[in-house]
Amino acid sequence: MIPAIVITTGEPAGIGPDICVETAMRDHDARIVFLADPAIIETRADLLGIGIEIHEIEVDQNIPEHQPGIMQILPIKALYPAVPGELNPGNSSYVTEIIDRAVDLCKIGHCGAMVTAPVQKSVINQAGISFTGHTEWIAEKTGTDHPVMMLVNQELRVCLATIHISLSEVPRSITRNGLGRIIRIIHSDMRKLFGLENPRIAVCGLNPHAGESGHLGNEEIAILEPAIASMQQAGISVVGPIPADTAFTPRNLGNYDVVLAMYHDQGLPVIKHSGFGEVVNITLGLPIIRTSVDHGTALDLAGTGKADNSSLCAALDMAINLSRRWLVQN
Repeated sequence: MIPAIVITTGEPAGIGPDICVETAMRDHDARIVFLADPAIIETRADLLGIGIEIHEIEVDQNIPEHQPGIMQILPIKALYPAVPGELNPGNSSYVTEIIDRAVDLCKIGHCGAMVTAPVQKSVINQAGISFTGHTEWIAEKTGTDHPVMMLVNQELRVCLATIHISLSEVPRSITRNGLGRIIRIIHSDMRKLFGLENPRIAVCGLNPHAGESGHLGNEEIAILEPAIASMQQAGISVVGPIPADTAFTPRNLGNYDVVLAMYHDQGLPVIKHSGFGEVVNITLGLPIIRTSVDHGTALDLAGTGKADNSSLCAALDMAINLSRRWLVQN
C-alpha cells in the first residue's frame, strides 16, 4: 500500500517553499501532493537554482506516485507575489486556505496524512485572523476538542499538557479531568499510531521538585496525583508526578515510552536539544494524521539556499509510516 500525503508549503515569505522544493527532489515511497501557488514555487526554485518540474493536478485526481525532481501541486492562488524574508499580511488568507484544503483532503480520505511546513503566527494575526498555531487551528477544523501536541525523534517522545499560552496561565489551565483526558488520548494514540500495546507514560510535575510535598506548590497534590491515580485505576500505565529536572535523565527515560510535560518550554527544549532538525511534531487526538517540522519560518534564510529540509523529510517519513500503519488497521 502506497499512502497519499499532502504537504502544505507554509508561509510563502519563509523557508517553507525552499524546503518543499528540496524535499521534492528526493525519493519518497508515497504519493505526494503539495498545496501551493505554482508561481511562488517556480520563482523560489529558480532563485535556489533547483531545476524542479511542476505538475499541476486536480483536486479529484488520483495522486500519482512521487518521482524525484517532480513536484505535484494542487494549485491555490496567492493574492500577492512572495518576496523571501518580507512578510505580507495580504497572503495570510492564502496560508490558512492551504491548511484548510489539506485538512479537507484528509477528512474525505483522499490523503492519508498531512505534513505542515512552518507558518508565521504574527502576520496571520496582523491580517485580522485569530490564529494561535497549527495544532489549535486543525483541531477546530476537525471538530477536535482536546488536541495534544507531541514531539518525537529517535531518542524521545514528549507530549504537552498545555501548548501556546503564557506561563502565568498554565497552573489554572491544568485540571484533574483535563489531565486525565490528555493521558487517555496519549495512551490511545500511542497504541493506534505506534503499535505499543501498553505504552508507559511519565507525567512531569508542574512545580520544581514536583512540589516537594506541597512546600513548593500544591498543584501536584490537588490535581496531578489524583488524575494519575484515576488513570492507573483505569488500567493505563502512567507514573508521576516526576520532577522535570530528573524525568529526562537517560536512566529514567529508559523506563518510559513518552513523557508528558506540563507546559511548552518544560518539554520542548529538552527534545530539541537532543536533535534539532530531526524532531517531528505530531498532533494526537485528531481524526486524521498530521505531522510537522520542529522549526519556524526562518525568514532570514528564505531564498538563500541555506535552509535545512531535514525536519520536513523526517516529518514526511513519519507521516508515511503512520499512514501505512493506519491503512493496515483500517
